[in-house]
Amino acid sequence: MSPAAPPAPGAGLRTRSLRNRVTGTVLVFLAAMLVVLAVTTDVALNARLEGELRQRLQDRASYATLLVGQVDDSTLVDRLEGDGVSVRLTTSSGQQLGKGPLAPSGSATAAPGPPPPAPANGPKGPVTEQGQILSVTEQLADGSTLVLLADSGDVARTLEQVRTTLAVGGLVLLVLAALALRPVVNRALRPLDQVTATARAITAGDRGARLRPDRPETELGQAASAFDAMLDEVEGAERQSRRAEQRLRAFLSDAAHELRTPLAGVQAAAERLLRGGEDRQQREELSVTVIREARRASRLADDLLTMARIDSGLELHRAPVELRRVASGVVEVARLANPDARLEVVGDAGTVTADPDRLTQVLTNLVDNALNATRHQGHVTLTLARTPEGASVDVADDGPGISAADAERVFERLVRLDASRTGGGSGLGLSIARGIAETHGGSLSLLPSERGARFRLSLPT
Repeated sequence: MSPAAPPAPGAGLRTRSLRNRVTGTVLVFLAAMLVVLAVTTDVALNARLEGELRQRLQDRASYATLLVGQVDDSTLVDRLEGDGVSVRLTTSSGQQLGKGPLAPSGSATAAPGPPPPAPANGPKGPVTEQGQILSVTEQLADGSTLVLLADSGDVARTLEQVRTTLAVGGLVLLVLAALALRPVVNRALRPLDQVTATARAITAGDRGARLRPDRPETELGQAASAFDAMLDEVEGAERQSRRAEQRLRAFLSDAAHELRTPLAGVQAAAERLLRGGEDRQQREELSVTVIREARRASRLADDLLTMARIDSGLELHRAPVELRRVASGVVEVARLANPDARLEVVGDAGTVTADPDRLTQVLTNLVDNALNATRHQGHVTLTLARTPEGASVDVADDGPGISAADAERVFERLVRLDASRTGGGSGLGLSIARGIAETHGGSLSLLPSERGARFRLSLPT
């Protein structure tokens, strides 16, 4: 038979009283042991008493064969009777002598006849049973017939007394065991009370409460350790959830603030156009403002949508990509918009498997960030190299640089350190770049630099 399958995770837990179950199980087990003991005692004692009675009859028969011819018949009967054995002797002349509860005492004369035949089956003088009477018939050397009788009812009555004693004693023992088990079980289950108290304390707000078992290798210790580990995970998840909620609220607040600025400009310019009264030049300036602020709001909306896609799992269209070709394309586009800046690509990193459009977006964000830092007139270098893990692209500029304290903060969403490095951007460029890099299985980090800033994009092959 295969063992019972364990309950599935999340299945309903049976909540019957554990104390009652443990107490009942112990009592049932103890009662079963008492029944086995009583049955074993009854069988063994019955065999022992009946065996002794049969042996006593056979010993008396053997003793009679030794005494025949040594003593007279009456003395022989007197010596054989006793200890529950009755004697009936039939002499060779037919006279009967008897003594004991199963044979009338005294003598009687009967017509002489042939002695009773010896039993045909078994050895001479076997013990025969008729009802509760055991008997042994022995042919003596002088021709007389000896019959020894014993009542096995005495054995039955003795066994009945023993059974009664065992039953009463067993019931008393079960009652005493039930009274003694309760405090023992309560003491044994005291750790469960501690688990319950700890859980209630945590529910009441004490998130730091733990069981901390002194013997973690035992069954209860393992359960307590698992309980503490679960609480640590729950507490950590709760902290992360709260931090994520706070970041989300801050992000939504900052995003709303960022969108409010261009939308306010669009609204103000549009209202002036509707009111009229401006000359042609003013109307053109207002139209340009509307278009510029609308594009700014659209770009911010696109960045927010990209961040949402990164958080939910950005879909990539991977293909073999030559990093130098992508870097050169980004630099060529940047040169057209920034003719006063010096941009160059150094080295080669070979081919990686990546999404070419997203990779272009990352490098474009990094180059735009570097150009903003140098006011579109500095020196920006893209250095490509192979690494043991894959390939890397370093984007370095000769701008004012970033302090070590802001090395990680610069990647946070909607964070602008100063206008010299952002150029009025939304503050999402580096966050988007890092998110895309990590989606590829790579990383984006700020390296220490003596002058300007140096960002490294690492990609696996």
